[in-house]
Amino acid sequence: MGPDEVLRGMLMYFVLPLWLAAGFADYLCHRAAHIEKTSGWKESILHLLQFAEMAVPVLAALFFEITSGVILLMIAFLILHEATAIWDVRYASAMREILPAEQHVHSVLEMLPLTGLLLVIALHWSAFTALFGFGMPVFSFTLKQHPLPIPYIVTMLVLTALLEVLPYMEELIRGLHHRTGRHGNSPCGS
Repeated sequence: MGPDEVLRGMLMYFVLPLWLAAGFADYLCHRAAHIEKTSGWKESILHLLQFAEMAVPVLAALFFEITSGVILLMIAFLILHEATAIWDVRYASAMREILPAEQHVHSVLEMLPLTGLLLVIALHWSAFTALFGFGMPVFSFTLKQHPLPIPYIVTMLVLTALLEVLPYMEELIRGLHHRTGRHGNSPCGS
């Protein structure tokens, strides 16, 4: 197994699954902190925004050839995500206490996108350096000539729906219900 296969394996089977697990852990921290009663639906919107900001480069990596354009897109969305993360923590910390466990989860959620980007850059160094004049950058977005295995893509998309999309939508709905005074209707009584 060559170095590229090792890096690709780390990205696919370590970084991405761990990132999904950290996102779900963050949701559990928010649920335990009852954010619907403090920072509410506005914080949930920021969480969904951060998810969307990272969905764009992840989907690009899953389906498109990695070109200079895709790497530039990944860099731009990582910067945007970090700016939104700062906005989120600034807003949340003014409204509620962020416990150490959640702070550590945030650290993981900040570093794994950077780690993923660095692995992509390592795998596609010439496309990255072309952005700085070392070669001709290619800005096209073309579907992968050798797609990732369909079972892998389906598994990652299903896990994303189960661990990220549905929980954070539930968080938003819980916050909206609390805002409108319908929080007493929950079967769990929360």
